Amino acid sequence: METTKKVTLDGSSECIQYLSTVDKRLAKAISMVGPITYQPHEDSYSFLVHEIIEQMLSTKVSKKMFERLTILCNGDVTPIAVSLLTDDQIRGIGISQSKVSYIRNLTYAITKGELLLDALGDLPDKTIMDLLCSIRGIGSWTAKMYLIFVLDRQDVLPFEDFAFLQGYKWLYKTEDISRKSVEKRCRKWKPYSSIAARYMYKALDLGFTKNEFHLYKDA
Repeated sequence: METTKKVTLDGSSECIQYLSTVDKRLAKAISMVGPITYQPHEDSYSFLVHEIIEQMLSTKVSKKMFERLTILCNGDVTPIAVSLLTDDQIRGIGISQSKVSYIRNLTYAITKGELLLDALGDLPDKTIMDLLCSIRGIGSWTAKMYLIFVLDRQDVLPFEDFAFLQGYKWLYKTEDISRKSVEKRCRKWKPYSSIAARYMYKALDLGFTKNEFHLYKDA
């Protein structure tokens, strides 16, 4: 399988130039964060399993659980490896029974050919969302994380995501995180909503959101 190339976003990137033009607050955040380099996830199945585990949990806790699952799978979380595990084995790493069933649903859909992950990259965002959300246990949040972090789709607004909303509240100095409000305010980000979201995540990771955002104050 061909290795996914790393992507670097900086002042020379068309998307960054566009976002910096249409949103002065985001432009300031981008200047604070600086260049971003990332690599889309290559293993679609293990990514989805990880996201199912992470639902309603902290990143730290979910990471530990996924590490335990990886050990159970002898280092590689694949549909076949997970299929060979019992429910008790999976629950033993701290995963709830409901999430065990969600992982089973995903695994069954893949092993039976009902969900062809390799083919999703050729489909429109909405179609991918519909296909993934048809599997019990995968909702809008998980599907959007897949679009952004696996398929590197450029125009996905993750208004359901807590980490994104933390960055959003910091950037716009607001407590109104209703879907209607977020979509209205972020409409100007199109067609690069995912790129803007990446900067919200990075601002959070770098600790910028712990301090009040100042548009005209030096970073």
